[in-house]
Amino acid sequence: MSTRFDYSNLDNILKNHEFKSSNIIAILQDTQECYRYLPKEVFSYLSEKLGMSRAKIYSVATFYENFSLQPKGKFIIKICDGTACHVRKSIPILEKLRKHLELSETKTTTDDFTFTLETVSCLGVCGLAPAMTINDKVHGAMTPEKAMELLYTLKEEK
Repeated sequence: MSTRFDYSNLDNILKNHEFKSSNIIAILQDTQECYRYLPKEVFSYLSEKLGMSRAKIYSVATFYENFSLQPKGKFIIKICDGTACHVRKSIPILEKLRKHLELSETKTTTDDFTFTLETVSCLGVCGLAPAMTINDKVHGAMTPEKAMELLYTLKEEK
């Protein structure tokens, strides 16, 4: 069963950025915000509409760490594993969430696309260690129990 990709959101994004190839980073950011990742279909379409090679667009998308070529969940949870967080036991938080969500180092998004769980090198909030973010909102002084409470709250919101 084949599903057709809906390009109408992409057309609006391109229009907002005046179809300028110099706005490629902003276009990719808005595209990712809309789809929660960069679907493979967008590369050919953007190439045609912006007059840029697919390779150039792909190189921009893969250069910046914030872009994802894989679908992400509604809630993106990032666990800091920088020095301060690691020393203050961020790994037990990560392990608890992975176990509960049935995720692993290689499988980072739940099957229902509700949660994506990632580790990051530093969130820049060392004084709050161990820290995590949920959709870029910082939560500090975390424990596995506090993380689970947040997770249950998010599941209720779903």
